[in-house]
Amino acid sequence: MRAGLWLAIALVLGLGVSACSGKKSADLAFKEEPVGKLYNEGLDFLERGRYTEAAEKFEEVERQHPYSVWARKAIVMTAYAYYQKGKYDECIEAAERYLALHPGSEDAAYAQFLIAQSYYDQIPDVTRDQERTQRALEALREVARRYPDTEYARDARHKVQQAFNQIGGKEMEIGRYYLVRKDYVAAINRFKTVVTEYQTSSHVEEALMRLTEAYMAIGITSEAQTATAILGHNYPASPWYKDAYALLQSGGLEPREDKKSWLSRAWKATVGL
Repeated sequence: MRAGLWLAIALVLGLGVSACSGKKSADLAFKEEPVGKLYNEGLDFLERGRYTEAAEKFEEVERQHPYSVWARKAIVMTAYAYYQKGKYDECIEAAERYLALHPGSEDAAYAQFLIAQSYYDQIPDVTRDQERTQRALEALREVARRYPDTEYARDARHKVQQAFNQIGGKEMEIGRYYLVRKDYVAAINRFKTVVTEYQTSSHVEEALMRLTEAYMAIGITSEAQTATAILGHNYPASPWYKDAYALLQSGGLEPREDKKSWLSRAWKATVGL
C-alpha cells in the first residue's frame, strides 16, 4: 500500500505523529523508551515498507506502555503492518487480540475488517480445499453484521459475493466430477448444495441444468422438469436453460414445476449473504 494510503488509515485511526515522553520505571528489567519515539519509529518503518520492523516497534509500544492509549492504537497498527507483509496469521492474531480487549472502540470495525481481508487474500484456487474461503465468508459477514454503516461493511458485502462464487464453484467442480462418473446421487447432492446454500452465486444456472441432467439420467423426470421450469422462469435467456430444455424435449417432456419438490421450496426460501 502506498504511503498516502497508510497515512490515511493512520488518520482514520486518530493517530498522532508527535513524540511524547514515557515515564521511566525503575523496577523494569528492560530499558524503557518514550512511547512517542517507539510509535513514530513504527510509522517510519511503515512508510519505508519495512513492515516486520514496524510491527516489532508497535508490539514494543504495547509491551512497554500497556495502559496507554498508544498501546491500544499500536495493536491495530501491528495487525496492519503484518497484513502488509503478508503475514496473515500474525495479522489475524493481533486483530483478534484487539477485539478481545477493545470490542466497542472506534477502531473495532477496522480490526474485524483486517481479519476478514486476511482470510480473503488467502482464498485458494477452486480446485483446492475451501476452508479459508469459508472463514473469509464468515469474517466478512461479521463485518457487515456488526458494523453495517461503515465503509468496511460496504467492501465486505462485495467480497461476500466473491466468496460465495468461489465456494459455489467448488461444489460445482465436485458435482461435475461425480456426474461424469455416473454417480448421479452424489452429483445431485452437490448441485443441491449450490441451489440451497449458494443460490446467489454465479453458478446457480448451471446447477439447475445439471440437476435436470442428473435427474433425467436416473429417471426422476418430475424433478428434472421442475429444475428446468425454475431455470427458465428465472433465467429465460440463459444458455443453460436452452440446454436443459433441449434435454427434456429429447425425452418427450416439457418444463413443469412440481410445487411439492424440494427445488420449489428451496427457490422460495430467502438466501441472504
